[in-house]
Amino acid sequence: MNAGIVGIGRYLPEKIVTNTDLEKIMDTSDEWIRSRTGIEERRIADDNTNTSDMGFAAAQKAIKDAGITPEDIDLILVATVTPDQPFPSVACMLQERLGAKKAAAMDVSAACAGFMYGIITGKQFVESGAYKYVLVVGVEKLSKITDWNDRNTAVLFGDGAGAVIVGEVSENRGILSFELGADGTGAKHLYQDEYIIMNGREVFKFAVRQMGESCVHVLEKAGLTKDDVDFLIPHQANIRIMEASRQRLELPVEKMSKTVHKYGNTSSASIPISLVEEIEAGKIKDDDLIVMVGFGGGLTWGAIAFRWGK
Repeated sequence: MNAGIVGIGRYLPEKIVTNTDLEKIMDTSDEWIRSRTGIEERRIADDNTNTSDMGFAAAQKAIKDAGITPEDIDLILVATVTPDQPFPSVACMLQERLGAKKAAAMDVSAACAGFMYGIITGKQFVESGAYKYVLVVGVEKLSKITDWNDRNTAVLFGDGAGAVIVGEVSENRGILSFELGADGTGAKHLYQDEYIIMNGREVFKFAVRQMGESCVHVLEKAGLTKDDVDFLIPHQANIRIMEASRQRLELPVEKMSKTVHKYGNTSSASIPISLVEEIEAGKIKDDDLIVMVGFGGGLTWGAIAFRWGK
């Protein structure tokens, strides 16, 4: 049995905060932000919209796209570091709101790599035959843990949600290989106290190295080469880190997803948001070989190589 993605959905808040808006409240500039991160604007959820609300909206779309009902879902995995509250989990909140009565539910905490951890976990349940459909949601309301007085971090983050349904796909399609990893010795470089605290220099060095290596590793595990890759979807954290991954795979610019300029770093939501964007734009077609790769606090990382299509 091959597990793959059979449904997709996303949600983005309506409010747009541009770099020019940030110039008015902190010592920064549009040029400074663009040149260092590639970010031009980001979406920010209002006070009445919580993490579970965004996750619910994205999940509804993914379920509809898969052509299933909430009652068909066996497991809900929500990757987030910004839950509505410590417990119950966002996954349990979604189970109730969706009406997914038979689904088990839990949150996954691996920061920006959380969606990769979730989708790889879902793959195991489907391929073992234990479950038929797994809902995986990456969702963050990072604006509530962002220090808007810290120009080094406040310019980076945005809110949003992406969701997929993992289920059985046809032969030669689906998830071909994966890599998960963690290095707890790097925890001090990216963590939450009251707000997000980041040693940007150290995180940058780690991400450039690890993202490129993980891309190569998953191709090797699948018995594939760089020439086989049709599209790269990296975690949308920083355009310079993303470019390093693209260059490691020797891909042309048009074969890498770039949404960071519109949405900023949405942590665990960034990869599924980008996936939906590229599919809707017609850039990903059936049987294309896709590499998705992410990294985050922990430090954590994850990558998959998969062939698109049901």
